Amino acid sequence: MPDLKGLWKRLYKWRYHHISNKTFIQLMSVLVGLLAGLAAVTLKNITYLIQSLSEKGVFGISNELYFILPIIGLTLVYLYAKYIYKGKLEHAVSSILFSLSKRKGIIPLRKIYTPLITAPLTVGFGGSVGLLGPAVASGAAISSNISRWLHNNPKDRSLLIACASAGAISSIFQSPIAAIIFAVEVFSLDLTLLSLLPMLFASVSGVLTSYFFLGDETLFSFRVTETFEIRDTLFYVLLGLGTAIASIYFTKMYFWIHALFEKFKGPVGKLIVGGLAIGTMLYVIPPLYGEGFGFINDLLDGQAIQALGYTPFDAYLDNIWVVILLLFGITIFKAIAMTTTFAAGGSGGIFIPTMVMGSALGNLLAKTINNIGLGFEVNESNFTLMGMAGLIAGVLHAPLTAIFLIAEITGGYELFVPLMITCAISFLYTKNKVENSIYTRELAEAGALLTHNKDQNVLTVMEMDEVIEQDFMTVSPYMTLGQMVQDAVSKSTRNLFPVVSNQGELSGIVLLDDIREYMFDQTLYEKMKVISFMHTPPEQVLYDTDTMQEVMDKFTRSNAWNLPVIKNGKYYGFISKSKLLTAYRKQLIQFTP
Repeated sequence: MPDLKGLWKRLYKWRYHHISNKTFIQLMSVLVGLLAGLAAVTLKNITYLIQSLSEKGVFGISNELYFILPIIGLTLVYLYAKYIYKGKLEHAVSSILFSLSKRKGIIPLRKIYTPLITAPLTVGFGGSVGLLGPAVASGAAISSNISRWLHNNPKDRSLLIACASAGAISSIFQSPIAAIIFAVEVFSLDLTLLSLLPMLFASVSGVLTSYFFLGDETLFSFRVTETFEIRDTLFYVLLGLGTAIASIYFTKMYFWIHALFEKFKGPVGKLIVGGLAIGTMLYVIPPLYGEGFGFINDLLDGQAIQALGYTPFDAYLDNIWVVILLLFGITIFKAIAMTTTFAAGGSGGIFIPTMVMGSALGNLLAKTINNIGLGFEVNESNFTLMGMAGLIAGVLHAPLTAIFLIAEITGGYELFVPLMITCAISFLYTKNKVENSIYTRELAEAGALLTHNKDQNVLTVMEMDEVIEQDFMTVSPYMTLGQMVQDAVSKSTRNLFPVVSNQGELSGIVLLDDIREYMFDQTLYEKMKVISFMHTPPEQVLYDTDTMQEVMDKFTRSNAWNLPVIKNGKYYGFISKSKLLTAYRKQLIQFTP
């Protein structure tokens, strides 16, 4: 049997001596793009197979079964999570961002295949979520583990994770430019030549994988027939404001429903209530079923009634205002159905539900303008596209991704001006009201969010344990000066001594300068105690709650050179400004292209 370990070492040495790191990363980007694209294609095919069987094969087509299907899917996901995965399913993009900021881009191996199982079960049985997030998560896990096996440093590992994400998105939407921009906007990469080329290679690899397995099949078959007219500008401004308000609603509803479901004591209650709630919504509004690409395509084709499917209101669909009202219902309930799916234990993404909600909003606004009786006429398909872009810009805080995605979907840039108007207004208004997106809010609150602010990123990835020093000699408050000199000062190389109680709590600190004038007068050794010359530190670092940004701020406010660290209410060590700045400088080098 060949020595595989030895062979691997020889290959690694050969690569190190003959291929530059720059070239190696570019080659790696092609590989991870192909694998991420393959994961995305696999995910789509598994989901469509389950969806086809549940709708037409085993169960047949019947609205009454919408009550049953979501519970079946959620139950299967629950059983997998409990007995096989044995852990809580995490939100795809948020977990990737956390691994980049706090785990040096290391993602567990099991996250390669888990999204390929849980997302198809959720979406295939009617869960109102998308597949983009799981595809990105699987691709990122593939890239992370390959990078770890090939001993890439954290900086290169993070770049390759972004490449895998671009490959997955490019494969699903067949939009390589939007995929690159998504990786830059969401993963906060510096757009330099060193990062752009690998992402370009990965994105092209992903889209080629899609073409190879799916041919020329596209998600949206649409071409612009009516270009932008200046007279419609005010309506696009109105749409931008509408999508901004809808984005704020979407975000707040997401967190409100999650908080509501947290009140359930166990996962079974969440599953049953969530499954029944989703089934009820699907019965009344069938387009909420699954991802919703068919709904979007029907709206783009001008087939609004076909998009709505069979509903209890079919007898009234000859009235345009009933159609508009149903589209408004989809706009309202898509966010509720999506979040309920997540809160009940389902797995999926938020990108595509955002598009569905935006398409409904854009279409209903266009229909309202055309039928309000004031003589205005706008293109409903164009407004459907603009609505999708506006929601992506507002909900995900990714305006450039929204613009280029819609431009690539339509096969041109004829709608670039209305795209910019709608997305800019939606993003700016939403950002002013909601600082962080669904992807980033919890990470920002935990101080674990990477942004385009390089200084902030350095502090985010720094770990407090790396800068804590614990070689300080402690003294007790009632120790005599003589004991302190003999047991602490004479044995320490430090000029600072933490005063710690018998319970391990920090009472104060003593500097060598505080006792210098007394320590050579032995007549004071038994008369003076530590408590008489100790003092309170200017600031304390709280290990359990303070971020590295807050630690840096405390040093700035106090102008101190050393600050004590408190962990679980007890003294834990000190952080020195010199060590903090040295660690900061080392991390900054890692962020410098």
